[in-house]
Amino acid sequence: MFHLIVTVCLALAADQCGQVLLPRGDSPDRGACLAAAGPVVADWMARRGELTAGPPDCVANADLPALPLEEVAPGVLVHPGRPVAMEDSADGHIANLGVVIGRDAVAVIDAGTTRAQGQALYVAIRRRTDLPIRHVVLTHMHPDHVLGAAVLAEAGAQVVAHHAMPAALQARADGYLRLVRDLYPARDWIGTAVAMPDRLVEDRATLDLGDRELDLRAWPAAHTDNDLTVTDRRSATLFAGDLLFRDLTPVVDGSLRGWLEWLDSDPAAGARWIVPGHGPVGESWDEVAGPQTAFLKALADRTRAAIDRGLPLSEAVPDIVKALQGLRDPWNDYDVTVARDATAAYKELEWE
Repeated sequence: MFHLIVTVCLALAADQCGQVLLPRGDSPDRGACLAAAGPVVADWMARRGELTAGPPDCVANADLPALPLEEVAPGVLVHPGRPVAMEDSADGHIANLGVVIGRDAVAVIDAGTTRAQGQALYVAIRRRTDLPIRHVVLTHMHPDHVLGAAVLAEAGAQVVAHHAMPAALQARADGYLRLVRDLYPARDWIGTAVAMPDRLVEDRATLDLGDRELDLRAWPAAHTDNDLTVTDRRSATLFAGDLLFRDLTPVVDGSLRGWLEWLDSDPAAGARWIVPGHGPVGESWDEVAGPQTAFLKALADRTRAAIDRGLPLSEAVPDIVKALQGLRDPWNDYDVTVARDATAAYKELEWE
């Protein structure tokens, strides 16, 4: 397969450039790809007045960057992100991304931090199958999971998310785009845009890939207020998104009480494989969720203790951080995240 590639630059900063892959230009033949390139590029550029485009080219799939994909079970693939903070990553590839290949179609679970990562995920999928990518499921609104989705949407995928995501994502979209531009080189973020959901899950939904079905569930506020999980029935694989963290310190951006209730609800019952949002895939609930549960319970206990002692927020946060230092291992980005979590926990629990 050949992919249509065009080098684009910021119109006001000609040295800020990167390569954009346009899935609508895909072709098994390079000549046919080139022949169709003009209208495809013109249509894509028509909505992007901030960019300028160079001459298009058509490049073989094997010659383009591709994300590594590891097979968890037949037809179930995971790109393992590096479990660090976005600020500690050279390219933002920190979240686990999933691919499920059925008889008739493909579904993707989360799409990465930038357009470049979404493109590399798309290239990796196309090395394995030419089946249509029918769905891209976004497990929540954070940028390391959603900002690569536009590439897959351009390839024809329906963007599926929790019913609360549109409002949450819209409110944060500009900030997320500024963040990736501040953190990473232009070759990674150029062309990155927010793809809003096409289909919303109110409670539960099922996606049919032909010979396998994916069960989707929208949860009450926990890690965020728009957490969605995906379970592949055939392999009994649970994609938990950031409801589960391993190695990277859990971030409370929704409800600490709701998150603890989720952890206590046996959400992985029957799962053979558990894919967290960050960190290694596991087989045992205790192995995957145990350290996170211990951390969040300690956070709640220490926060309530500080509130009971009458400490104001400004004194409570350093008190909680100090009290939780014994739980520092094995978490990355611990000190900064614990302070943030303590602030969120105090603001929630002071009203109990």
